[in-house]
Amino acid sequence: MTAIDPVTLAILKGRFEQIADEMDATLFRSAFNPIIAEAHDASHGLYDAQSGETLVQGKSGLPIFVGVMAFAVKAVIDKAAAQGGANEGDVWIFNDPYDGGTHLSDFRLVKPVFRDGNVFCYLASVGHWHDVGGNVPGNYNPAATEVFQEGMLIPPVKLYDQGAFQQDIVDILSANSRLPMSLYGDLNGQINALELGERRVHALLDEYGDATAAACLAALKDRAAEMMRAYISDLPRGKVSADDWLDNDGVTDDPLKIALDLIIEGDRMVLDFTRSAKACRGPVNISRATTIAACYVALKHIFGDVPANAGVLEPVEFRIDPESILSVTAPKPTAGYTETILRLIDVVFQAVAQIAPDDAMACAYGTINALSLAGHRKNGQRWVMFSFFGGGHGAHGAGDGLNHGNAPISTATIPPLEILEAAYPVCFRQWALRPDSGGEGKFHGGLGAVYEIELLEDEATAFLFGERGKYAPAGVVGGGAGAANRFFFQQDDGEHEPPMVSKMVGIHLKKGQRVRLETPGGGGYGAKDARSNAARVRDIELGYVTEKAGG
Repeated sequence: MTAIDPVTLAILKGRFEQIADEMDATLFRSAFNPIIAEAHDASHGLYDAQSGETLVQGKSGLPIFVGVMAFAVKAVIDKAAAQGGANEGDVWIFNDPYDGGTHLSDFRLVKPVFRDGNVFCYLASVGHWHDVGGNVPGNYNPAATEVFQEGMLIPPVKLYDQGAFQQDIVDILSANSRLPMSLYGDLNGQINALELGERRVHALLDEYGDATAAACLAALKDRAAEMMRAYISDLPRGKVSADDWLDNDGVTDDPLKIALDLIIEGDRMVLDFTRSAKACRGPVNISRATTIAACYVALKHIFGDVPANAGVLEPVEFRIDPESILSVTAPKPTAGYTETILRLIDVVFQAVAQIAPDDAMACAYGTINALSLAGHRKNGQRWVMFSFFGGGHGAHGAGDGLNHGNAPISTATIPPLEILEAAYPVCFRQWALRPDSGGEGKFHGGLGAVYEIELLEDEATAFLFGERGKYAPAGVVGGGAGAANRFFFQQDDGEHEPPMVSKMVGIHLKKGQRVRLETPGGGGYGAKDARSNAARVRDIELGYVTEKAGG
């Protein structure tokens, strides 16, 4: 292998990351769908030519996508091998949640980059499409009992075959979407991102040489693995456990346990999830690949300076029951995967707090609160407003948690109300911080938010897919829990809450009626009595804590 000096390594690391960042920016600026264009629910990366492992990820997209895409790229590598190998000009497209996917809304495009007849690396793009069919507009069907009720399922197929565009594939996709123009714009944005990425990779390799670039990527992976082993070696040996719960699966109103036994064995870590609930009827199941990707994100939160590539997981062993909610296969529904991976991150945080309190973070608000309002305008045109919403982040040893942030699975943003109001017949009557929602402690959890949305069209249907309605985000190191999630919707006879607290489908709204989300705050860090008097006064002055709660 070509030796590489530290300066060249640093330069090439930045250059490779810039390629992924440019791919992110290309899609964000060209997508038709606000969930990608405004919220940045997408991601790009470079992946190993043989294993599919993550080499480089963009800094603006969703880390959970980058982690799970390694399995998606491997699925393409395996399918291409079965068909005689990848060809220059091929691009694969799919959304299979059991084969390197997450849920059906997330469409993946994978492209090999050839040098002298051989694949140097794969480029991958993933984005959350606005609507991909299924029983409910926006696809987060909280009542689904099989994947076919969630949308169209596309296995890895060629969108480009040796450079030839397969229009039939696009025709099939468009015919299965309520919003085919949105699909068209997002798809072409992803294609352009891959084409840009390929040009940038060739330019870099032409400048530095294939051998030097390959040596850089190998060195970055080795460095990540070495740093992780060093961090793990500093942790006390033994086993700690953390249990948390999902409210229900949207079909049966029974809690579902997400349980972790974290074991430190020298410079290796074992994440044992075998005590977790079995696969369920409703759509909070996830695949094994998604479970591993969520743990990658959690570990990167804790060990933030480790390079973001496959080396992070090299010293980590996973134990996951194949019949678990964390390792499902078709046709189990997976639309609400976001809720389950957030709980995975929470149990990792809670377990690490027991052995490394200085590095620990309390639980964030723990739900994306996927909310959809949909209907037809007076001219008959269909509209679908799908969005996710923010809440409080957990406190940590250096200070209070972030108020009204996005979920820790991503670096995405919450779509601005101005964009949503401009695109859809709705009006936000509230968009505010939720006082008293952060967990108490030496450092308080961040505040959740209050969103109240009024319908301006004659009628619409709505659904909510949320969590943390029964089990509030936990604090760590003696900190208190944040406030639980609450949802209200107006009907002719007044205001109601969902029977299953955080999930409901088939809400019928009339003009002027409203829905309101009161999202959770983050958990607190440390004992309540340790909070300074100055901080208490500031909390009340800023309205974060009311006089009654502050007293």
